[in-house]
Amino acid sequence: MLLKSVDVQCFRNIINSNNVVIENNITCLVGKNESGKTAFLHALYRLNPSRTNVSFSIPDQYPAWLEKKDRMQGKVLESITPINAVFSFSDKETKEIEEIFGEGFINCKKPFTINMEYSGKQNFIIESHENYFVANLINKIDWPKGTKTDATKCKTISELKEYSEKIRINEEYTVEQKAVSSKIVEVIQNSLQGKTLDDKLIIYLKKIMPKFLYMSEYSTLPYSVQIQKLLTTDQSQLNDKEITAKALLNLAAADKDYLINPDYERRKRELENVANALTQDVLKYWTQNPELRVLPDITLKTINEPSGRTSVVDELKIRIWDQRHQLSLPFNEHSTGFQWFFSFLAAFSEYEYRNDSIIILLDEPALGLHAKAQADFLRFIEDRLAKKCQVIYTTHSPFMIQPGKLERVRLVEDKGQELGTIVSKDVTTTDADTLFPLQGALGYDLVQNLFIAPNNLIVEGTSDFTYLQVISDYFKNDCKREFLNEKWSFVPVGGVDLVPTFVALLGNHLDVTVVIDSQKGGNQKLRKIVEQGILKANKIITIGAILRLTEADIEDLFDPKEYLELYNIAFSSNIMLNELNGSDPIVRKIARHLGIERFDHGKPADLFLRKRDEILPRLSNTTLDHFELLFKEINKTLI
Repeated sequence: MLLKSVDVQCFRNIINSNNVVIENNITCLVGKNESGKTAFLHALYRLNPSRTNVSFSIPDQYPAWLEKKDRMQGKVLESITPINAVFSFSDKETKEIEEIFGEGFINCKKPFTINMEYSGKQNFIIESHENYFVANLINKIDWPKGTKTDATKCKTISELKEYSEKIRINEEYTVEQKAVSSKIVEVIQNSLQGKTLDDKLIIYLKKIMPKFLYMSEYSTLPYSVQIQKLLTTDQSQLNDKEITAKALLNLAAADKDYLINPDYERRKRELENVANALTQDVLKYWTQNPELRVLPDITLKTINEPSGRTSVVDELKIRIWDQRHQLSLPFNEHSTGFQWFFSFLAAFSEYEYRNDSIIILLDEPALGLHAKAQADFLRFIEDRLAKKCQVIYTTHSPFMIQPGKLERVRLVEDKGQELGTIVSKDVTTTDADTLFPLQGALGYDLVQNLFIAPNNLIVEGTSDFTYLQVISDYFKNDCKREFLNEKWSFVPVGGVDLVPTFVALLGNHLDVTVVIDSQKGGNQKLRKIVEQGILKANKIITIGAILRLTEADIEDLFDPKEYLELYNIAFSSNIMLNELNGSDPIVRKIARHLGIERFDHGKPADLFLRKRDEILPRLSNTTLDHFELLFKEINKTLI
């Protein structure tokens, strides 16, 4: 199953956060401390936990300021569903369902819901069609002549049973025909195995339903552990540290018989194999010090038993050799960041080769790691975890956000007692503190790109970036028009007034092309930069030059009717084109009509980005021609 969306209600500080879309691979929840990120994961975890020791509790988890009031209003709190999750079937599951229940029994392309009540009752909300199941049963039977036609009229199992009984007792049927009665009963019994059809479906759904694996189930790896106990004890009897240690050996594919073999050479050889496997795997994702080597060892320890006897047990000890400093240290004497990373790698890697269906929930992972190590951890999630299962993690660290994959980000904000925590993709409704990690991630990525990318296209702001990037991608994928060369690296600088300063600082060191709006009298600061030789004149492209107008903004590349439609939808208004006066840029015409100095240019751009699949095919040739002319002029300046 694939988790598609989640609703959480009446759980801790979340009152009602609906339709939180979950990505097919990685979803990142970003928000301040105490904003509700952990509450969201805890609610989801309880839907089907990897361990059975967690459940919903009204006294502990129902919003305290609502509990008494809701009970007084007659609400049955036990029947409230704090978690509702929408799933879809995989192709493999679709095939299995059709084989077991018959094609058409469930519309496998239609998502369905699984929820959990505070009472602990789990509900499966899925539409099924018994007549298709019956039709599948009928097709499994070798029918004597003159009996199948009436059987196909049966739409329920009860009707099919009644038909079977009718054949059995009706003297009009031959002995051969009567024999099919027992076949009908046999097929029904074999298929249902004493259960109702609904029970059979729920049992199947529970079997394929993914378990949620919450990060805090695992502690850091212990330095020393009894290996005999580790390899022979059922996992349910091990503590978290021991489970992590066992996963460590699974990761290295250690051979149990060799590890406990009394022969020294065999033991030593297996330990070396373990060390090689672990070192290779760890260093693939740990770039802070590439000169580390894992040194597991097995020692003998004498212990006193309760009976008064003494016995000798094998202990696994983990040391790390540091080639850079020419010494080895016990695992637990290395940095907490390395201990966490190493333990996490061991704990979760055991699921990579198992057939269990899981969804991994990580609450504020990697906070003890350096920024570069956090990037290593993200690479581990991308390369290893996300290929096996869906991953949902929370963070407030800019370095745990991938600027090139912001579609994965969900913003979490606590809006007070009245609304509670809201989880959303909409960046326009959140406060500055919530947005800070995103801004930090974008800023870091911007700085990195400035000193790496050889060809930088400077634009005034994010609206310019949105229009240029989206339409260029459209030309590249869907139109036979010239699009922006892939060598360009966009640099939105935050406004026309910042463009000259930005170019003055970096123009001597980088290849820069500038796209700006056209103003009366031009931009004197940019002219000065040209005169100083910092920027070539042909590297400045104005929208007015493209449109042959004295004044023009990026929005004027659109046909006026099309931009006005964007504006009206974004601001829920109904301005008509004939109501706008003047020959200046359309954004100024709209502002003047409204009697304001300026409106938020970002809202139409945000709508354009979110609704691009609907809007792009409807754009006129006038709009597309204008953007293509601009792209051609920009590409001409490329080195």
